[in-house]
Formats: sequence, structure tokens, C-alpha cells
Amino acid sequence: MPNLLIELFSEEIPARMQAQAAHNLKKLITDGLVEAGLTYSGTKAFSTPRRLALAVDGLTAESPTVREERKGPKVGAPEQAIEGFLRGAGVTRDQLEERETPKGAVYFAMIEKAGRLADEIVAEVLEQAVRNFPWPKSMRWGAGSLRWVRPLHSIVCILEDEAGSRIVPTDIDGIKAGDMTEGHRFMSPGRFSVANFDQYASLLKRAHVVLDPEERADHIWQDATNQAFASGLEVVEDKGLLAEVAGLVEWPVVLMGQIGEEFLDLPPEVLQTSMKEHQKFFSVRSAKSKRIERFITVANRETSDNGATILAGNQKVLAARLSDAKFFWENDLRVAKSGMSAWTEQLANVTFHNKLGNQAERINRIAELARDIAPYVGADVEDAEKAARIAKADLSSEMVYEFPELQGLMGRYYAEAAGQSGEIAAVCEEHYAPLGPSDVAPRAALSVAVSLADKIDTLTGFWAIDEKPTGSKDPFALRRAALGVIRLLRENNLSLELSRFLDAQLMRHLIALNGAGAENEIDTLEEILQEIVKAGVFGAAYHAVLDQREAGAVAAKLAETVPDISANLLGFFHDRLKVYLKDEGIRYDVIDACLSGELNDDLQLVAERATALGRVLETDEGANLVQGFKRANNILSQAEAKDGVEYSFGAEIKFAETAEEKALFAALDTAEADIKVALSEGAYETAMTAMAQLRSPVDAFFETVQINTDNQVVRRNRLNLLNRIRTVCASVADLSCLEG
Repeated sequence: MPNLLIELFSEEIPARMQAQAAHNLKKLITDGLVEAGLTYSGTKAFSTPRRLALAVDGLTAESPTVREERKGPKVGAPEQAIEGFLRGAGVTRDQLEERETPKGAVYFAMIEKAGRLADEIVAEVLEQAVRNFPWPKSMRWGAGSLRWVRPLHSIVCILEDEAGSRIVPTDIDGIKAGDMTEGHRFMSPGRFSVANFDQYASLLKRAHVVLDPEERADHIWQDATNQAFASGLEVVEDKGLLAEVAGLVEWPVVLMGQIGEEFLDLPPEVLQTSMKEHQKFFSVRSAKSKRIERFITVANRETSDNGATILAGNQKVLAARLSDAKFFWENDLRVAKSGMSAWTEQLANVTFHNKLGNQAERINRIAELARDIAPYVGADVEDAEKAARIAKADLSSEMVYEFPELQGLMGRYYAEAAGQSGEIAAVCEEHYAPLGPSDVAPRAALSVAVSLADKIDTLTGFWAIDEKPTGSKDPFALRRAALGVIRLLRENNLSLELSRFLDAQLMRHLIALNGAGAENEIDTLEEILQEIVKAGVFGAAYHAVLDQREAGAVAAKLAETVPDISANLLGFFHDRLKVYLKDEGIRYDVIDACLSGELNDDLQLVAERATALGRVLETDEGANLVQGFKRANNILSQAEAKDGVEYSFGAEIKFAETAEEKALFAALDTAEADIKVALSEGAYETAMTAMAQLRSPVDAFFETVQINTDNQVVRRNRLNLLNRIRTVCASVADLSCLEG
């Protein structure tokens, strides 16, 4: 069985595109081969800055002959229909066969497609892959029509079997496939021929090209850490940078250089970011002090002076870059020490969103909401407002303008320089978190308060202007913001009635959006806002104020819109909570059962209930109780639909006729009392267990008692008893939401 080797040799491929390009080459070629009827035993794809390579092992020598029976038109059909069928099937009239079917005589054709040699198929598949390669960006060069990421110079396409190796004849826009490639641009100029993959990889390494990107990355990391260790230092790990640098060189040569003494007092994050972004350098720090003292660079060639000239040039360029960073840092420190007010004032000139105002207005809203949230998370109210007002000040700094990825982190440095407490300074950095699944959620109460306020303001703002995520589109990262709120509550074990703060912040946004026509109502609206924050219930708080004042048009409009927008946003949180809890192993239907009850805006409470219910359902008592509950619920629902009444007026034990019936009354009394106490104490596991204890009396009741008896008084009493089962269980979770 032949082995296939393909190499596409070009000018430098951007490092960020190489891994995906190797994957795409493998997929395009293997999919095309399989579709054409060839099979293979294994594949390996590789990339370097100047080439993509693919090795396919155990390829079948030819595709199999395929026979296909195709049904045609009826005998006697119009001649045009028959001629069209003949052309499509590639047969002649005398090759047709007439057969009787339930619908009459019909023509059938037996089509045979002869197998093809692998050489022919490989040539076709390779040309299709090259011409339709999905580069993020591509270019044309010369007079040809072919597009590639950079000019494509040569193609290797070889099939090797027992008889030897042979070139697969291929010509793509004037580039003919051959068996010639070349090694390192500087260290091994000139071309050489290859016969198979093993020889190809071996000769490339001799020509100073390491074909495997993982091998290049491993070599870089091992050499870098060894050099650092020899000097009593350590390399700051950065897997993303390592992968990028491995894509920039074919023959990695690791060099360690010095950082100018005048730059060593810069914050380590500034040094690391500047060296990474501008120079692709790794940072090397002291193992004890953690201060960054040197750098690692990776050259693409060996030199006679062991890299001294390369290091000298790199250190000169680095000094210029770090001089800029030092200039930004010193300028920013001068502003920070004056109180950071100049930066916060500048934010009035920075638009957050054309409908939601500028950053200064946004900060005012966040500060007000942070004050509202602070008491519920154990933070000081005044400190929460103070921290919120400076949390985004560094967005106006020169350093963050140059390196946006340092926002928040530089804010902490500048807040400390301004004389703020360590807790307030930490808020500047931590309030953005968590940004993703691997990001750590803040634990400090002050940071939690401002982080919640920031994310809730973003969500309520975009809901107020009706710009919500649709399908896979989420340009403002609103799903991430909602998940951030959930993680902050869940990981800090915070019970918070979320609707209180959603309503309040929606009011702030809508007052701003409708303010132009509500000058005479601003005082009323602000008073309503404070009532919402105080009462936590939009409707009651709102109308308590409106009853005392003459409602204006804007106030009346908000009374209609805020509850609906808030409910829709809460539903969005519920959807995110389902995704989050599913990752914890909790079923969707279990979460739905807990969301349908009271306080479904307390996401931590819902999560605790869902966790407890999930555990109970894993027991025999819990699973069987669900079946008993559903039976009771079905009988009750059918009876209510048939009789046109609601059986919810309280069952009386004096009408009970059997011991099992009386035992169920007693069990419900016990469970109801135990559940009430457990829920008041937040002991949801205990509440779920108390509910599960109903399993035996419910089972016994259904085994011995006839619900629809002829005695109508007894029947009504038993139906009311079924309603009590439903009510007691519903106080814990809506079991009707459960599947099965």
C-alpha cells in the first residue's frame, strides 16, 4: 500500500495561522481521498514558517469498482425524458432493462464506475485543496490566478510503494509537483530531492529545519529553562507565546539577554507585556524576588559569535521600547499622585455606547449600584462608591492606551500611588473578573460589590436599549457578563435577590434615556428608584410613590416597561445558570424544577436547591416519590378539568376511611413542618430529604385507596388531599418539571 508525502513550500506563513493551516490541509486531503474511494491507515500534518507538510500512510493503491442500479422513467415515457436519463446515467438505449413494478413497467440502468489509480485521485484532490484552501487572508502574485497566504514556490507530491517512489503528476497554475524541497533559508541554501517521509524529515533536520512544531516548542522551552536555571533564574511560563515563537523559526536558537538596569524598577507586568508584544521575548525573573531581570529571545539561525550580535541588536531595540514604557509609567504616576481626578474627568469624552452615554456617566451608575449592593455582600458602602469611581480611571492613562491588556492591573498600581487603601486599589484590578472559565472570581467583598455592579450595569443597559445576544452573535459579551454574575454569587456563597438590583439599574438607564422629556418628573422618578432599592419589589414600590403623586407620562411608561424588561433579563440569567449548573452535573429538568418556585431571582439559592434535589433524585425514595407525585398530579388535573373546579380547599382527616389515608395526613403534617423549618434555615438538603420521606405513605395510599369513589364527599376530600401532596412538594421544587 503506497505512502503519500505532500509539501507546500512558500514564503513565510504567519505563525498564528500555521496550526490551523496544517489541520485544514490534513482534513481537505483525507476527506477528498475517502470521498473518492481511497482509505488510509494514518496521517501526520506538520508546519514550519515556510511549509505545510502531510504524510498519509497505508493508502490504497486504487479505488474500488462501484456498481450502482438507477431507476429511470416509465416504459413509454416521452422520448426527451428517456434521453435525459440516458445522458445522466451514461448508458445507451440497449443497456436499459425493463422491469415490472407496482406502477407499471420501468426502465432500469446498471451503472458501473471503474476504479481509479491513487495517482490520479491524489492529483485531483491536491489541486482542489490548494485552490480552495481556507486561509483567513490570502494573496495573488505574478500573472496567475492562484491565491495563497504568501507566494507558493513549489509542491512535493510523492507516492512510495514496494516498487519505489514516484512523483504524482500535478500542475497547479504553472507550479508542477516534484520531489525537490529546500532547507533553512540561510544555513542550508539549495534544493535536494526526497523519496519518502522518513527521508524527508531526516534530510530537513540535516538542512537545519525542525519539521514538527511541537518538537521546536519543546526544544525552545527546555533550552530556555536550562539557561535560566544556570543563572539562578526562572522563565515566566507563557504557552501562547511559546507556540507563536515556535511558528517563527525553523531552527530555534535560544539566547538570553540583559535588561538595562534603569528599567528593572518598572512593574513586572509592564516589562513582560512590552517584551512579549513588541519583541516576542520571554521574561526571565529571579526565583526569590520574582523581579524580571533578563529576557529570552529565539533566533532562527546559528552564528559564528554564538548570537552576540543578535543579542546586541535585540537589547538596543528593547531599550528603546522600554524607554517608552518608562516614560508612560512616570507620567502616569505623576497624574495618579494628584488623585486620579484628571483621568476620571477625561472619561466624559470617551463614549461607552452611542445610546448609553459616555464612560463617566457609566461610572456614576456603577457607583450608585455598588452602594446598593455593598450591604448585601458585606462591603462598606462609602468604600464601594469610592472604589467604583476610580476603578476605570486607568483607561485614560498613557500606559493602558499603549497596552490595553494592562487595564485594571495598572489601575491597582496607580490607586496605590494615589494613597488609596490596598482593598480599594485591588478593586481596580479585580472588578473585571471573572473574564472567562479559567479566570478566578474575586473574593474580597469590596471587589465583589463593584464587579457585580459593573456587570449588572452592562446587562441592564443593553436590555434597556433592546440590544440582546442573538444566536451565536454576542458583540458586547453579555453572556460572559451574566456568567460572571453567576460565578460571583456562587463562588462567594452569596444569596442576593437579583431582581431588586436589575429593577433599580433599569430605572437608572431608562430615566437617562427618557430624561429629555421628563424634566418635571425627575424628582418623582428618583424617589421611585430609591423606593425600589429599599423595598426590593418594583411594582409595590413604584405604585406606593405614584399613589401619592400625579403620575407623568414617563413614570407611567416606566411602570409598564421595567417589569417586562427585568423579567426577560432574569430569564437570560436563568438560561446561563442552566449551562453553568449542567457543567456541575445537574440536569436541566432539575434546574427547571427549582427555578419555577419562589425566589427564583436568588441564583445561589436556586443552585443550592438544584444540587440538593439532584442528590435526592439519585436515591430510591426520591425517584419513587416523583412517580407518586406525578400520579397524584395527573389524577388531580384530570378531575379538575372534568369537574370544572379547583380542589385546593384543604382536606380534612375526619373524612379519612383507611389507615393508609390517615397515615398520609400525618406524614404530610410532619413533612410540611420540617420543610418549612429547613427552608427558613437554608438547609435545602434537609428540606429535600423531608419531602422524600413522603414516598412510603404516598405509595401505600395509592395501593389501598380508591380516589374516585362513589361517595362524593370522600372523593372530594381525597382530591383535596392530592392537592396537598402537590402543594407540600411544590414548596421545595416543582416536580412536574421533571422528566420521566
